[in-house]
Amino acid sequence: MEPSDESITDAARRRAQLEPPEQADVILVGAGMAGLVAGAYLAQSGLRIACFDSHYTAGGCSTQFARGARQARFYFDVGIHYLGDCGPNGRIPRILRGAGIQQEFVPMDPDGFDIFHFPDLTFRMPVGHDRFRERLVEHFPHESKGIDRYLRFLREVDLATHEMAASHGKINLRVFWSLLRNTRILPFHQNSTMRELLDSCTRDPKLRAVLLGQHGDYALPPSEVSALLHAGLCNHYLHGAYYPKGGGQIIADKLAHTIEEKGGSIHLRRGIAKILIQEGRAIGVQTEARKGETRIIRAPIVISAADYKQTMLSLVGPEHLPNGWTQRIQQAPMADALFCTFLGIQGDLRSFGLTNANHWLFETYDFDEAYRTLRKSPTPRALGAYITSASLKDPETTHHAPPEHQALEVMTITSGLPSFWGVKPNDITAWDYRHDPAYQANKQQMEEALIQRLEQAFPGTQAAIVYRESSTPVTHTRFTRASDGTSYGLAATPAQFMNNRPGFRTPLQGLYLCGVSTRSGHGILGAMESGLAVARCVTKDHKRPLFEANTNAA
Repeated sequence: MEPSDESITDAARRRAQLEPPEQADVILVGAGMAGLVAGAYLAQSGLRIACFDSHYTAGGCSTQFARGARQARFYFDVGIHYLGDCGPNGRIPRILRGAGIQQEFVPMDPDGFDIFHFPDLTFRMPVGHDRFRERLVEHFPHESKGIDRYLRFLREVDLATHEMAASHGKINLRVFWSLLRNTRILPFHQNSTMRELLDSCTRDPKLRAVLLGQHGDYALPPSEVSALLHAGLCNHYLHGAYYPKGGGQIIADKLAHTIEEKGGSIHLRRGIAKILIQEGRAIGVQTEARKGETRIIRAPIVISAADYKQTMLSLVGPEHLPNGWTQRIQQAPMADALFCTFLGIQGDLRSFGLTNANHWLFETYDFDEAYRTLRKSPTPRALGAYITSASLKDPETTHHAPPEHQALEVMTITSGLPSFWGVKPNDITAWDYRHDPAYQANKQQMEEALIQRLEQAFPGTQAAIVYRESSTPVTHTRFTRASDGTSYGLAATPAQFMNNRPGFRTPLQGLYLCGVSTRSGHGILGAMESGLAVARCVTKDHKRPLFEANTNAA
């Protein structure tokens, strides 16, 4: 059965009703992109997978949700808004082909896939390092020396990224000599923040703001974020910006189908209460109570693709962790969170000036100050806005919106701390917060602020709204169990990046990790690469070959 033969709703219902097995070869905690990639590779390698998630659909942050009557529905993206490097030999297509999956990607505007709107400056981010440099010099002709230094850093990081990917993350002799010969700036800034890197390139506040324009993709200020992370993310999109044809949910659906096709099972609305540890090794899991009943599933291998803090502090428990781990995990900072407003628009968004690009609206050039103001505010407030439309990025797919309508998302960075939203942590999993008047007032205020920003940038859009709904960081925690409501995991600071992030193996035998808080990096690509990396670890540790389908371009 192909994924298209079964609707998302029907698949979710079937998986929610499926009885868990008593035993499996591998238990996956979390059906986000990391867990699904790991499961698809391991299932192809002959292991019986049982995957569990508390959500009602598979995909984690990569899901879509539907609103409206069956014949007039809008489908909104939760997390996949654009992907980089999805050409025929790009990193994401290669991972998918290794899992036996073919996926088409629709390119966004190569002359400006990200458009940054500042108070008195608009900058279109183009595909390609050379074109990016040309456009920067066009806008800032007196800053060419600093621009060249910055572009040199990007290219050196790009080289290092590809060398490491080719060696599966290991610095062997070939990689060492290649980096030694070809990098001059990278060694001096491998532990720098973006502010420290930019201090060595330029003092121009507008140029610095343009170079930082994608900070919403990791939700940290320049004084905190790793320069390596920012450069890697920028390079990712300079290799091309794309949207998956068919919608953001389609990749998760294909991976889930692969797991089931190879004999595995996916169990939705089946959260995990405990990872069972015996004599220092994982032996299985215990599900959360459902109709008053819990289940125990045994397996010699448990992979958690769930939130890192939740995994170690709640599912495993401090009593099973080595000395010093509990406090270090508790104190690890998370990235800031996102507030999302989902809009159904009557008419064609192009008539208001929108295109198949992302629009970033900024009110200031000083992002460090903007984050300070955001974090000091006693009530939720918006830090700029990000506007994107699946209907425009994927026009040949008709399910994004009913006829003569289009779907639109408007997002902003905000604090994800429950207290910031007037919510107690225990109220989130019980869903009791949703009817709290203070929470609803905060949510309404943020939604109105984002719609006003949309209207100011694209006049006429507000009057065309026929459907509106918003999700807060609290909503995100409710569905994904993410700490502090963040989509981005552990904050990507120099102290929490690369080898300073959790590895794929843990101190507990049989327990593995994957996801955006691990060493593979960040975002959708980082999650996918972590799934492949943990599959390699599992098969190596258990002396099994890892099956990978032909990754050559079709």
